[in-house]
Amino acid sequence: MEDDAPVIYGLEFQARALTAQTAETDAIRFLVGTQSLKFDNQIHIIDFDDENNIINKNVLLHQAGEIWHIGASPADKAVLTTCYNKTSDSRLVSCAAVWRMPSDWETGSHESPDDSAHNPQTLELLCRLDDSAHGNAACVLWEPMGDGKRVISLADNNALLWDLQESSTQATVSSTATLEGKGQLKFTAGKWSPHHNCSQLATANDTAIRGWDLRTMSQIYCIENAHGQLVRDLDFNPNRQYYLASCGDDCKVKFWDVRNVQEPIKTLEEHSHWVWSVRYNHSHDQLVLTASSDSRLILSNMVSISSEPFGHLVDDEELSEGEDNHQEDNKEPLKDSVVSTYEEHEDSVYAAEWSSADPWLFASLSYDGRLVINRVPRALKYRILL
Repeated sequence: MEDDAPVIYGLEFQARALTAQTAETDAIRFLVGTQSLKFDNQIHIIDFDDENNIINKNVLLHQAGEIWHIGASPADKAVLTTCYNKTSDSRLVSCAAVWRMPSDWETGSHESPDDSAHNPQTLELLCRLDDSAHGNAACVLWEPMGDGKRVISLADNNALLWDLQESSTQATVSSTATLEGKGQLKFTAGKWSPHHNCSQLATANDTAIRGWDLRTMSQIYCIENAHGQLVRDLDFNPNRQYYLASCGDDCKVKFWDVRNVQEPIKTLEEHSHWVWSVRYNHSHDQLVLTASSDSRLILSNMVSISSEPFGHLVDDEELSEGEDNHQEDNKEPLKDSVVSTYEEHEDSVYAAEWSSADPWLFASLSYDGRLVINRVPRALKYRILL
């Protein structure tokens, strides 16, 4: 089988929630949450065996309701958060909770792969992050690179910072921020910045993007009309602390320097429908994935705004003394380009995520429950590395 060939897995359920298992840096593992009104919802644990190019799956029950968002603890492989819908007094409410996988979910699964599907174990509820006073939960964000003890939930127009105690069985709100303004304001997405000692948060509501200082819970910047329509997703460049990517229903992907928010530094217009997800590669920030309801996933090489806009620079020490080292002075920045457009999906692609174990591998999920695993093309990988 060709190295770059995609590997496809069908969940048999509709799904829109995907995350890499952040704390797992050896195995290539993704978690998918299903959306079913008729059946118990499930978390599918997807292990990719890259030597044999096959997927092994385990299934856990998530009986609480349809899963809209899923997040994995950065510190504990067994812990995750979900945002889900449930009916309460014949009213649909969106809740959030922290869960633990049963300790033995892995045992014996590979000898009889069908076992877990026929007789799945159930997730253990650790604590709820619902605060009915603060509205419907849209997403839960773990503190990046943290010890798994702090999360933020975005619920209607509130951002709530939670401390998890007693092995995540207790959650208390330590501080809150509220969107002020006219009309029904509601957060649609957010991203906790890995920079500035994890003291900053970016949020999206309607067409606006806002930055928050988590120490004071006050707004630090606002990009009023970041997109022409709803902003769907945000991501921070892992290497350049002020660079933020956004995408939305205007079919565009935009890149911002949050120190100067008048204009984006770059705009991509490759998709033909709403863009649901934008993700920087964790190691090589020129690689950016975008997923859209045009059923396509696009991998772009945004090298001009990356941390290595001239490619891999040769240090002066690496040049021998006698060599003329003026060639670096007039080196042109490399050109941005679309690397690949992936067409394996036949439905809206709601999520794309890079693996936390292999920087060259990524997964995408479409609403019909199709999960596709792809790799960065080998030619580009070697061009970046060599």
